[in-house]
Amino acid sequence: MERQKTALISVYDKTDIEKFAKELINLGWRIISSGGTAKYLSDAGIKVTDVTEITSMPPILGHRVVTLHPKIHGGLLALDTKEHLAELEKYEIPWIDLACVDLYPLEEEINKPEYTRESVIEKTDIGGPAMLRSSAKGGRITICDPKDRMEVIKWLKNGEPNRNEFLNNLAAKAEALIGRYCSLSAEYHSAGLYKSIFGKKVLECAYGENACQKPAFLFRNHQSKDNSLAVYKWELSAGSPLSYNNLCDTDRMMQTMTHIGAGFEKNFNVVPLVAIGTKHGNACGVGVGEDTISVIDKILTGDLRAIFGGSVMLNFPVDEKVADELIYKYSSENRRLLDVVAAPSFTSGAIEILSRKKGKCRLLQNPEILKAGLTSLDTAKRFRYVRGGFLEQPNYTFVPELSKGILDTSRLKDVVLAWAIGSTSNSNTITIVKDGKLMGNGVGQQDRVGAAKLAIFRADDAAKFANSTTDQADLRNAVAYSDSFFPFPDAPEVLINRGIKTIFSTSGSVNDEKIIEFCKSKGVNLIMLPDSEARGFYQH
Repeated sequence: MERQKTALISVYDKTDIEKFAKELINLGWRIISSGGTAKYLSDAGIKVTDVTEITSMPPILGHRVVTLHPKIHGGLLALDTKEHLAELEKYEIPWIDLACVDLYPLEEEINKPEYTRESVIEKTDIGGPAMLRSSAKGGRITICDPKDRMEVIKWLKNGEPNRNEFLNNLAAKAEALIGRYCSLSAEYHSAGLYKSIFGKKVLECAYGENACQKPAFLFRNHQSKDNSLAVYKWELSAGSPLSYNNLCDTDRMMQTMTHIGAGFEKNFNVVPLVAIGTKHGNACGVGVGEDTISVIDKILTGDLRAIFGGSVMLNFPVDEKVADELIYKYSSENRRLLDVVAAPSFTSGAIEILSRKKGKCRLLQNPEILKAGLTSLDTAKRFRYVRGGFLEQPNYTFVPELSKGILDTSRLKDVVLAWAIGSTSNSNTITIVKDGKLMGNGVGQQDRVGAAKLAIFRADDAAKFANSTTDQADLRNAVAYSDSFFPFPDAPEVLINRGIKTIFSTSGSVNDEKIIEFCKSKGVNLIMLPDSEARGFYQH
């Protein structure tokens, strides 16, 4: 006679658990359960065998020990062999085919402002992880995620296709969940001495930064599940799968875009239209304004050479007119080639204009980037591999609040824009902005004079490339941002000699007074915030 299948259900999250149990009953299964879950199911009219009836042992130690018993774990771990089956029969242990178990909310408790060590310990599950691991090791149907409950019902009704693969995937998920759960406990009890990074693979890239670096993958971490702007949540509307470099550029563009939005929202209570053009993660063209076409014009003329083959992010929808401007305006070729265009949405006509042969222009859409501002800043911790380990730090979420009395509004907007660009570019950086347009971005330099000269060179080079009759960019009355303090007046002098009238930097140099006096003598507005608060190093 065929043995009746048995499911063990013990859950903290009881949302719709009665529906799952009823589906199993309808399929001819028996339900065993414990404590609150058993009562909840029984009150819902579902026939349940309490665990205590199987173990002949009541809950002890204030309900700390209920399912930690050989008659439960034996039923999950037994193999379908003559010897094991004989032992089960000898000790009256039921074979358990399925374990539906979720865990006490340890992470939520740790994150509560009012948590205590005692409350964390009480929310540390022991029986749950033990049952899940026994189920996984025993090759049973192992459900640790409420989202999988009805998927299992569908699978059972469909005749259990690809059984080994299906069960293995559920087991792997449970082991990953428990691994992370234990790492949270270890991190808490060690006060951060121990740290683990857990992720789930969501994308395989053809290769990494270079063709010889493969395989390469994108993993989603637990922190990103509620992050609407996570890179894997961008929908690929057209083009080939994203490369490793595409993903890095998209992440960098979001950092710049959200800081621009946050800076404007904090200082002016509005997020303007923003367009960003990048090459290798650093902005080469940025424009802000009130109409889409002028904004596109600003990012293109910021550096027509660098934008070729680059990536673009917009915080407004892309229609045929915007797409046409991006691809054809100022283009000496038939088309301007772009690798990525990211925006809230695209019309079908825009997709047709932007698309390249072999899908080489990836079109990414995510409506959450529309006018993204203060609430869109990435607040998750950042990790970086170093040989033999990894570094961890809080994200860069500083947004300056500048006094509206220090400058006229248009100049102050340029200061905020320059800060947002420079603080999300490779340090050391000096960034020059004028009239809502990035003029030159001097990134990744070893000294401030070099960064100032590079920013001016890029502005001049872009102007010459766009107009062969122009020798220099017009930087009169432009603003400049430095991502840290000036050690000497030499870099400000380079900037001032080209007509720059406003400089935003930090204080902290032993020569601060000399720099203040020098700028004052030249009639230049110098805005300084403490380096400990406002330094903008990024991707150091």
